Amino acid sequence: MYSQYLDGVISLLQRLRDTQGEAIGKAAALVAASIEGGGMVYALGSGHSQLLALEIQGRAGGLYPVVQIMDPLWGRAERVEGYGKVLLQGLPFKAGEAMFVISNSGRNPQPVDVALRARELGLRVIAVTSLVHTQGVASRHSSGKRLFELADVVLDTGTPPGDASLSIPGLAVRTGPVSTTLGAALMNAVMVEAVQKLVERGVAPPVLMSSNLDGGDAHNAELVTRYGPLKSAFGLHL
Repeated sequence: MYSQYLDGVISLLQRLRDTQGEAIGKAAALVAASIEGGGMVYALGSGHSQLLALEIQGRAGGLYPVVQIMDPLWGRAERVEGYGKVLLQGLPFKAGEAMFVISNSGRNPQPVDVALRARELGLRVIAVTSLVHTQGVASRHSSGKRLFELADVVLDTGTPPGDASLSIPGLAVRTGPVSTTLGAALMNAVMVEAVQKLVERGVAPPVLMSSNLDGGDAHNAELVTRYGPLKSAFGLHL
């Protein structure tokens, strides 16, 4: 069964390559514009989607000015309307900055609230969601909106409804989650495309180097000097 699972993941990744090029380019342009203008890039997910927000923050080979907005309840309040807006309070957003909002189903109040508030603040919203899932369910937000309907750019992971890719004879429910793998690949594709766009514009992209490579600490120290120490939504230095 593991072979069938991995074959399925490969097929889904190939689908991303073949269908998401335009969306990747548009999202990368928003990320590059935010950084070129001296702004930040934000990312917020709920539950397991937080893993994708963390994936692009403070990592080797990634862009430095990226901040994960953490959900301290790890999705336990994602159906509580208004909670998403609370998570954004006190953060120094600037109009024109880019924000990834990540939700596989895109139906719960938290990501919808976040996207609505981000738009009010003039941020550019990049949704990371599964269209085949979200278009098959109703919104749980009073606006009736789902995440993809509020985004400037939609990155469609193509994750099967319910985030389970396999059926096993004798098992009543499906298994084989894929949303984290697909979402991470899609978001990193956006980031490398954004890096290329910055290079093409003559802007030195603030890419972190592994601290486990010789010269990595010195390279990264220059980025900290350039941007200052980043802070998470809880004020922790990253």
